[in-house]
Amino acid sequence: MIPVIGLAVGIALGLVLDPTVPLWLQPYLPIAVVAALDAVFGGARARLDGIFDAKVFVISFVSNVVVAALIVFLGDQLGVGAQLSTAVVVVLGIRIFGNAAAIRRHLFRA
Repeated sequence: MIPVIGLAVGIALGLVLDPTVPLWLQPYLPIAVVAALDAVFGGARARLDGIFDAKVFVISFVSNVVVAALIVFLGDQLGVGAQLSTAVVVVLGIRIFGNAAAIRRHLFRA
């Protein structure tokens, strides 16, 4: 219940405060969100499989975001930022859909 309340409070604060993202950070934000979603779906799958560990989740969450941002930063430095951003989104998207499928199979037995 606490995560749901935290999400609701975060959404409400975002709507009320209307934060702006600095221009230099804008290319990294979508990649960070996708990397964070990968960790969240992985954590949900682990929870349903009965193997969830909070320490592993936090490390996975932080490391996914940092590694994805570093890959995009490296791509920007090499002049191929868009291609590496696409690659990161594709790889993490495949993982997200794989975890979503496992969650669906667990919840609906289908």
